[in-house]
Amino acid sequence: MMTASATDPSVDRSRLQELIDQLAVVRGRVTLSSGKEADYYIDLRRITLHHEAAPLVGRVMLQMLDDAELDFVSAGGLTMGADPVGTALLHAAAQQGRSIDSFVVRKAAKTYGMGRQVEGPSVEGRKVVILEDTSTTGGSALTAVEAVRAAGGDIQAVAVIVDRDTGARERIEQEAGVPYLYAYSKSDLGLD
Repeated sequence: MMTASATDPSVDRSRLQELIDQLAVVRGRVTLSSGKEADYYIDLRRITLHHEAAPLVGRVMLQMLDDAELDFVSAGGLTMGADPVGTALLHAAAQQGRSIDSFVVRKAAKTYGMGRQVEGPSVEGRKVVILEDTSTTGGSALTAVEAVRAAGGDIQAVAVIVDRDTGARERIEQEAGVPYLYAYSKSDLGLD
């Protein structure tokens, strides 16, 4: 049985925003993976790995990509932040009867087996979206862009759950030459 939120994107979006604020926003001075300091930290793994929030992530991200009228058949990004986002999105698509695969980009190619850096169904010749939970400098997404392009993927966009408004969008759009989309801004979360 489908719940009301499964058919109402505005309900999904509102509830996910509430959960991000309640579970993922940690206020206080922190050092980010980029080395920059901030007055808050957004721990989106508390969302992407949460029983209620993860399905919402998939539906909200899929709706955002559909609203942008992107044509793609696979979505993923650099392990580990992108892994549960890609999984949530593929499950949301499957619930709609759509065939969207996911992939995982390793930080470096394996030195054994098939020596792949991009794992999962092949991205070669396929239209894909690079995912990330959040981005400060754009570095993780750009690493994924480079690996997916080397594997033959045709990148349509980079999409994140939360944009920290710290230059990632500008860097990705300039260096990767693809649109950068986000579901929530830091002002949506009251973090201005």
